[in-house]
Amino acid sequence: MNMNSNLKYDIVIESPGRINLIGEHVDYSGGHVLPASIDKKITLRFRRNNSETCKVYSENFKNHFEINLNDLKRSEIEWHNYIIGVIFHINVLKPNSIKGFDCNIYSNLPLGSGVSSSAALECGVAKGLNELFDIGLTDLEIINISKDAEHTFVGTKCGIMDQFAVVKGAEDHLLLLNCETLEHELIPADFGDYRIILLNTNVSHNLATSEYNIRRDECSTALEAINKKYPQYTLLAQVSPEIIQEFENILPHKIFNRALYITKENRRTLYAVECLKNKDIIGFGEWVYKSHRGLTNLFEVSCEELDFLVDYTHNLDYVVGARMMGGGFGGCTINIIHKDYCEEFINIISPAYQEKFNINLTPITVAIGNGVSKI
Repeated sequence: MNMNSNLKYDIVIESPGRINLIGEHVDYSGGHVLPASIDKKITLRFRRNNSETCKVYSENFKNHFEINLNDLKRSEIEWHNYIIGVIFHINVLKPNSIKGFDCNIYSNLPLGSGVSSSAALECGVAKGLNELFDIGLTDLEIINISKDAEHTFVGTKCGIMDQFAVVKGAEDHLLLLNCETLEHELIPADFGDYRIILLNTNVSHNLATSEYNIRRDECSTALEAINKKYPQYTLLAQVSPEIIQEFENILPHKIFNRALYITKENRRTLYAVECLKNKDIIGFGEWVYKSHRGLTNLFEVSCEELDFLVDYTHNLDYVVGARMMGGGFGGCTINIIHKDYCEEFINIISPAYQEKFNINLTPITVAIGNGVSKI
């Protein structure tokens, strides 16, 4: 079955990937993050098929599968579960609201690169089904349905940042999100003469999901210990670095480092936003570099390839900030580079990476765009 994208569809949805400037791994601890939706997207086309079966075709994978609405269960193929999970959780919230449909999916988002193709797919499916069947879901319901699908059907205990950015993103703006209260502020993405370039390592060390869940559990362990003395805190990011320091000789070293990273990264995000508001791009970049050091040394989610790319930029005056982005153990670095040197940067770092690791580096220039939308 090839559900050609040239056939007539009732609804077309564009669902973007996202970048995150700073505030990594803090969303599930209630911290502040600074993501944005980007111009790289998944396009999803939907039409009703007047049956009890859903037929989904991926143009990228050249593969299709069918879903029986009366027998929703996890698939052994991971990408199927993002879609099945969304349907399941819509049915929990709005029973019997979904009927049979056909869906054609095309993506220009690089998989496994840290730009959250998973959240783009989840939110795109939820948005499309909401429009196709006039279900009446709010943006927040789409965000939570998508997050719950990833928790229960995919098995990644993600926070809310990715889905929130995909749904609420706005062109030329960053999104300062308080992941505890979901209060958010649109921050103009004014980088002056600087541009954002992602460098895709094209490596995945197959640790991202398992280690992601372990980090979340380690943060919970830290909070449980802190609560014995300070029961008022419900989320780790609420705790100040000064209080965390009191537990240096109480917590296991690794657990202490995880907690210290979370509380420092939360502060870094707020300091970085102030720099951006004051048009201090150099100061902003310094906080981005400090974020990477924390991710490498305290949170331990980086890898040799990511560290090489970030370290390489330290000797380049036209790069003001760089760090790993996403869950870690591969994927992309995000780099803030003077517009006059973007081509030069790519031309010198790509062969250096190739020589070091015998892997091709993929540069990705991104612009900040709108969130998921019907077109």
